[in-house]
Amino acid sequence: MGDLYTKLVSSLIFPLHEHLKHHTTVAVRKHMEESQWWSSERIAALQLERLRLLLTRAQAHVPYYRQLFTSLNFNASQISSLDNLQQLPFLTKTIIRQNQEQLKADNAERLARFNTGGSSGEPLIFFIGNERVSHDVAAKWRATRWWNVDIGDPEIVVWGSPIELTSQDRVRQIRDRLLRTRLLPAFEMNEANLDSFVDTIRSTRPAMLFGYPSSLSLIACHAEKRGKKMNNLGIKVAFVTSERLYEHQRDDIARIFGCPVANGYGGRDAGFIAHQCPQGGMHLTAEDIIVEIVDRAGRPVPKGQAGEVVVTHLATGEFPFIRYRTGDVAVLSPRSCACGRGLPMLEEIQGRTTDFVVAADGTIMHGLAVVYPIRDIPGIDSFKVVQETLHRVVVQIVQGENCAPDVEKKISSGIKARLGQNVEVEVLRVGEIPREKSGKYRYVQSLVVGS
Repeated sequence: MGDLYTKLVSSLIFPLHEHLKHHTTVAVRKHMEESQWWSSERIAALQLERLRLLLTRAQAHVPYYRQLFTSLNFNASQISSLDNLQQLPFLTKTIIRQNQEQLKADNAERLARFNTGGSSGEPLIFFIGNERVSHDVAAKWRATRWWNVDIGDPEIVVWGSPIELTSQDRVRQIRDRLLRTRLLPAFEMNEANLDSFVDTIRSTRPAMLFGYPSSLSLIACHAEKRGKKMNNLGIKVAFVTSERLYEHQRDDIARIFGCPVANGYGGRDAGFIAHQCPQGGMHLTAEDIIVEIVDRAGRPVPKGQAGEVVVTHLATGEFPFIRYRTGDVAVLSPRSCACGRGLPMLEEIQGRTTDFVVAADGTIMHGLAVVYPIRDIPGIDSFKVVQETLHRVVVQIVQGENCAPDVEKKISSGIKARLGQNVEVEVLRVGEIPREKSGKYRYVQSLVVGS
């Protein structure tokens, strides 16, 4: 993988960096690179062992869980199956907000404060310890190496989180230079910056790209529009995460940058849940994370059926995430991957619950139902659909060249055909559709689903 400098970074500089931060990342990654080839039964046994340890620690040291387990007469040391998890209630964002201090272990050290971007309303504030950071970084590192790239290979990161973009102090800048990582701000996507981003990628000739699918596809399409060739730069892979990856985005990124697209799924709160391997399997980080898929009533659904993703992160003893409702919708795969890894897989990641819309008759459908009829209309540069009520939808569009004068009529008829003829559709032509504070872009937002 990579050149001599990459080997120096991955084997010496980055391990030293992690050691100085009191992280066990290197050891965790090496163990993960062994355990990924274990049988599914052996991985499940590891999960049970680590789950028992997590729950026992929570019972002994976390006030919220000590009280909860007592009220349920639940003995963590006696669990004998992963199914025993279902005896515990879900952890929700509301519960975390109401019990922030009670969820901290009384023996926790070096807890760092984190927050989500608040894309669905109020940001979630929570805390992460060194164990969790080590495991999350190791999981991402392992998945990076699946694609024949490594830490230290030149990388362009298109990101928008305030945590990253406000910590560009001298130490951080030196570290990024050593690791050959260049950060581009995802929420500053105007024409001039897009020109600059394209030029930066062309001059850097990175081995890998990392960012939101909406951002990378936007840069790719902008380069194509400007006649700038991007498929001869030696880019080996584009890692995308933090948003739903739409097929047209994957196609644009792969075609224009001339590289495969590797999807990743996770979040600051839930951790790095799944990563795609070169054979296409969306593998769960099963050594660290137990994933349940449940229906709207909270009951487990069989593999192959869609439901909400519930996560138990096994490296969160200092601030436990046990049966945490993510608000995401996905499908567990009944299949195994051709790559030979024993890690279970997700069949499909459908998006957040708010990425779904509700027809006037109550039918819940994926946001793609309203994305496709708009995306297929020529002359629309970007758009956003907000379902305000069961009977009112507002669509913002940024018109491009050759935008049809009757575009409002086409959008309205396309949405009415899917949501109901009595639904009011208002189409607004705007100069720009702002991204969220995190830099993410959302095509669809429903104020009806989950309300």
